[in-house]
Amino acid sequence: MKKYKILILALTICGMLASCNEQLDLPSDGRITMDQVFSDYNRTRGYLNSCYGHTPKPYMDRASFTDEAQDADDITPGSRYIVWYGGNVTSLTYKANSSDGSPWGTLYEGIRKCNVFIENIKTATVYVSEGEKASWIAQAHTLRALYYLQLIKRYGGVPIFDKPLAIDHDFSQDKRATFAEVVTFLLADCDKALSYPATREGLPWDVFDNQYGIMTRAVAYAIKSQAVTYAASPLWTDGTYTWEKATTINAEALGQCLANGYRLFDEKPAPSIAQNSYALYFFTSSNDQRATDKETIYHAGDAMQVWRYAGMPTNPGMERTGPCPTQELVDSYEMANGQAPITGYSDESRTVPVVNAASGYKETDPYVGRDPRFYASIYYNGSIRNLDQPAGKKVETFVGGAEEISDINRKHTRTGYYLRKFNNFRSGQNNDADGAIRLFRLAELFMNFAESANQSVGPDAAVQVGTLSLTARAAVNVVRARAGMPGFPAGMAKAAFETKYRNERRIEFAFEEHRFFDVRRWKILDQTDRFVTGMRITKGGTNLVYKRFKFVNRNAFSDKYLMYPIDQAEVDKVIGLSGADWQNPGWLD
Repeated sequence: MKKYKILILALTICGMLASCNEQLDLPSDGRITMDQVFSDYNRTRGYLNSCYGHTPKPYMDRASFTDEAQDADDITPGSRYIVWYGGNVTSLTYKANSSDGSPWGTLYEGIRKCNVFIENIKTATVYVSEGEKASWIAQAHTLRALYYLQLIKRYGGVPIFDKPLAIDHDFSQDKRATFAEVVTFLLADCDKALSYPATREGLPWDVFDNQYGIMTRAVAYAIKSQAVTYAASPLWTDGTYTWEKATTINAEALGQCLANGYRLFDEKPAPSIAQNSYALYFFTSSNDQRATDKETIYHAGDAMQVWRYAGMPTNPGMERTGPCPTQELVDSYEMANGQAPITGYSDESRTVPVVNAASGYKETDPYVGRDPRFYASIYYNGSIRNLDQPAGKKVETFVGGAEEISDINRKHTRTGYYLRKFNNFRSGQNNDADGAIRLFRLAELFMNFAESANQSVGPDAAVQVGTLSLTARAAVNVVRARAGMPGFPAGMAKAAFETKYRNERRIEFAFEEHRFFDVRRWKILDQTDRFVTGMRITKGGTNLVYKRFKFVNRNAFSDKYLMYPIDQAEVDKVIGLSGADWQNPGWLD
């Protein structure tokens, strides 16, 4: 008993101990045994439901921890942005000073519950059809794969637990698996789930009544696609998952989704509703059983109230400006003709751009003729505030304007720009109509395929994708076509395609949390996150003068920031048990 008490105190690690064995359920205080849970239909369903909800919800604030945004709270004493930008984060303070804290325990709690469900449903005496039981099992395997994916993209390799832990489990023998080993495990989970019928009594494609948010076949394929794309990337590759293998898995995932009704959202809105299909998509509900939104694969985020928490000072009821888009992000949006407006900078501070004369871009009128996604994602000086009143008041970010730039007020932009993506201009105190980040959507599968196909066979070599023959270039061009952008040209070299592809990914997934993980898996964090710039505009009469400026250097770009630190308290417990130090490099505080 003494040993057990020590383990309880020492090993909250992985969230694996809480109620993990029926011996811990004490009938005397009203709790029930696992046999009782899995002998009753409603209790069994309830336990499966408890397996859901452990994925960190994506949120716009993560952009402020990347080169996408400088947060307006970087002037608030003690804010997490001041700590992050200063590089003053330790393994002990990471949870309070990062984008989603430290979800290690929460994710392992989800894994523990999935393990309990998968193990107990095998011998359950609950009266249920074999078809419905199959559906439950498929969901649990998919959820477990999802949680492991969320762990490894943050922490790297982690311990694999595939069964409930016994009371006398010897934690001193646990090892961290490699990134590739965890990917192999979660791929097997997805394949197990996909082995069940593609019907309601299995793992379906369709979303049925009252089934919003339930695991589907598309989710399993999306997990596989992201996992292998990450595993083949520079940060994680160890030769287990090559780009060739990733292409095979990405092609299957994309092909299956396309063959089963998934399409990029292309509903064309009236000009008084949204600028384009891309803009409309992000504040359109995906809870429609795929009637209109056929692009969303899994919608794990909550509506974000951009107007309130990343709003403009002229929005009644707004509280803060939040993530302010950077000049680097603005520069990355191509012109509508597909040309890059800026090819580089002639100074180290990135305040003197090298303008691509052939693009048509002008520094004296920088927001004209850009990629339509720019207008859907960013409020800039002169942008239309209310689309149903196009002749009404426009956004004024110039010095002295209604939404002027400020370095002392958290309700004003720090960079000269405000976030527009996810924001329905009709939203406000009496009408919260803003959108949320999709955890997985079809555009990512196109892009994942394009990345791996380019790396494995080049931009223009065809790969079989279901019944289609698709090249990396064609896959990217599908995404660009929805945005109204011309396609990548034929005949690009692999390196040139990679550069343009990475920029495309940055634009398509702006503020959707991808950038944070992409620059890490590509191992370019030291190139992207050293500092950011903004645009200060002054007005003299009717003339506007645009002047770029550089923020103080950030210090959160060293290799230690490639991964989250494991909670130091958990690391110390493992050291005490086994002598092994599980802490990630650079976080040995």
